[in-house]
Amino acid sequence: MALTAIGLCGRALIKIGATAIASFDDGSAEAEVASALYGPARDALLSANAWSFATLQANLPRLAVEPVADYANAFQLPTDFLRALGAGGTGRGRGLGYRIAGRALHCDSDQVTLTYVGRPDEEDFPPFFDQALIARLAAEFCIPLTESSSRAEALVGLAEAEFRRARQIDAQQDNQPGFEDFTLIDARA
Repeated sequence: MALTAIGLCGRALIKIGATAIASFDDGSAEAEVASALYGPARDALLSANAWSFATLQANLPRLAVEPVADYANAFQLPTDFLRALGAGGTGRGRGLGYRIAGRALHCDSDQVTLTYVGRPDEEDFPPFFDQALIARLAAEFCIPLTESSSRAEALVGLAEAEFRRARQIDAQQDNQPGFEDFTLIDARA
C-alpha cells in the first residue's frame, strides 16, 4: 500500500509513542514538528543515495545568460532536482564535464541530458524506502516531542540500519556498470 507524506509521518510518530496526525495543519505539536521536519528529512534521505526509483533523466533547457567563467553555456536544472549523477550530450546521460552553480548546470556542450536524483511522489516510494524514511523521521521527531536523547540515539541507530538495508535492496535492482575505457583492459588485448 502506497503511503502519503501524512501516512509516513503518522507511522514515524506512532514509533515514538506519539499520536498520528490527520494533516500538517491540525494544530497539534506532532503536526507542527512533522510539518517542519518532513521535507528536509525526505530530501536528505533521497539525496544520500542514487536510488533507482528516484533516478531520472531530462534534457535541460539552455539559459540565455552565459556563465561568467570556465564554461560556455548554462542550463536550467529540473524543479525536482536534488543531486546530479552525470551529464552527457546528444543521447547520453554521462560523459560531459560540468559544474552545478546555484539552480543551473554549466558546461561547454550545446545540449545536455542530465541524469539526476529527483523528488518522486511519496506514493512512488518502494516499501524498503518507506521503512528507511519512517525510521529517519522517528529519529528526527523524537527529541522535539519526547525530549529523550537516549531514545533519540537508539532511533538514529535504527535509522542507519534501515538506510543500509534499503541501499542493499535498491542496489540489487540494477546491473552494475562494467569498466569502460580502462587502460589495463586495453593493454591486455
